[in-house]
Amino acid sequence: MIRVIAASLIFASASTAGADEAAVRRLVQDKLRGGGAIESLRKLPNAELFEVAVRSADGILIYYIDPDASVIIAGKAFDAKSGRDLTDERMRVLTAIKWESLPFDWALTSARGSGRRKIAVFSDPNCPYCKIFEKNLAKLDDVTVHIFLYPVIKPESVTQTKSVWCSKDRVKAWNDLMLKDIQPRAAPDCDTPIEKLVDLGHKLGANSTPTWYLQDGSRHQGALALDDVRALLDAASPVKR
Repeated sequence: MIRVIAASLIFASASTAGADEAAVRRLVQDKLRGGGAIESLRKLPNAELFEVAVRSADGILIYYIDPDASVIIAGKAFDAKSGRDLTDERMRVLTAIKWESLPFDWALTSARGSGRRKIAVFSDPNCPYCKIFEKNLAKLDDVTVHIFLYPVIKPESVTQTKSVWCSKDRVKAWNDLMLKDIQPRAAPDCDTPIEKLVDLGHKLGANSTPTWYLQDGSRHQGALALDDVRALLDAASPVKR
C-alpha cells in the first residue's frame, strides 16, 4: 500500500540514482488510480527522489517519490545551501500561462497613468484578502488592472458578481463593493460570463483567492505587501523603449 508523508524536506548533496524514469512513471500512474494525471516527472539532480507534478481537480500538486514508488512525500522542498524554495520555483514554472490567452473581454479593466504594468486578478467579493490586495493595487500608478470575477467562497458571491456584471459601470460597481463595501444594485439577470470564469479559474488551478497573473505569465497567490507587488510588476513588465 502506498504511503503518503506530509513533510518539509531539506535537500543536500546525494549520489545520482539509477532508477528508470519510465518505470517510476508507470508505478505512480498505477497508484494514482484516477486521482489525477501526471503533468511532469523528473529526477531531482541532488537527491534520491523524483519530482512528480500531478494535475488534479485542485490544480497542479507536486509530490516527491522514491525510486521504488513506495513512499510519496507531500511537502515543501528547499535547497539546503541557499534556502531556495524549490517547490515554489517549480510550481511557478508549471502554472505559468500565456498572458494573451486570458479572456480579457470577460474582465473588469481599469488603467491608471501609462498603464504599462499589467496584472490580472481572480477575485471573490467575500474574500477579505482580495479586498486588502485590491486596496493596495489602488495605490499604484502606471498600472492596468484586469479583474476576473471568481465567486467561489459563498453562494451569495455569485449573485454579487452577476449584479456587478449587469451594472452600467462595472468597474465602479466592483470598486464600490470591494473598496467601500457598497453593494451593487443592478438586477443579476443579464447574460454574464461568471460560470465560464469559474470554470477557467479551476482549469488554471486558482484554488485560492486572490490568484493573480502578471504579464510574463507567472502566477501568484495571496495579498502580498505593496512593495513586493510593485517589484514583481516591474520585473514582469516590458521595459519602455
